[in-house]
Amino acid sequence: MTESMQRIAVGITGSSGAVYAMDFLRRCPLEKFVIVSKWGKAVVKDELGLSDPIAQLAPLCKKIFADSDLTAPLASGTNMLDAFVLLPASTSTIGKIASGIGDTLITRTAAVCLKERRKLILCVRETPLSTVTLRQCTELSAAGAIVMPISPPLYFVPKTVEEYIQGFVNKVLSHVGVHVGTGWRAEELE
Repeated sequence: MTESMQRIAVGITGSSGAVYAMDFLRRCPLEKFVIVSKWGKAVVKDELGLSDPIAQLAPLCKKIFADSDLTAPLASGTNMLDAFVLLPASTSTIGKIASGIGDTLITRTAAVCLKERRKLILCVRETPLSTVTLRQCTELSAAGAIVMPISPPLYFVPKTVEEYIQGFVNKVLSHVGVHVGTGWRAEELE
């Protein structure tokens, strides 16, 4: 099911879309380290109805690091990390990363991924996007990040909200080396 990737970090920021992060954490079989921002905790609590977001996310990962902990091992390029997925990635976080600001563990881990040329996946959940954010996404893409606006594919004709969510999460999973499902009209390639 998995290829070469073994260790990933997942950042949850204060943008709407906590349901995508939860589906990713539940379905990704890789070793996961999670960072939840202050506003990410609020969104997870509000959108998913979790009374204690950190305690309820803990069983889905190896460890949760505080976003304020810049001494955490994820803040150093000396520790191997195969990918960092920000799901959802707020436009404020994208702005900080694009500007080289590493004042939280989320933004520092992203900076480490860029400098070490490791996979950085930014799942942007905002619409419409301002010209400023579009420029920042362009800069980050040019620096090696994968910018994935949360835009689930509809060619599988999802019939439930869960299928709609899983459609996008499947795309993120494939970018970290976990292959689930088949592609569009994949049977024609057999």
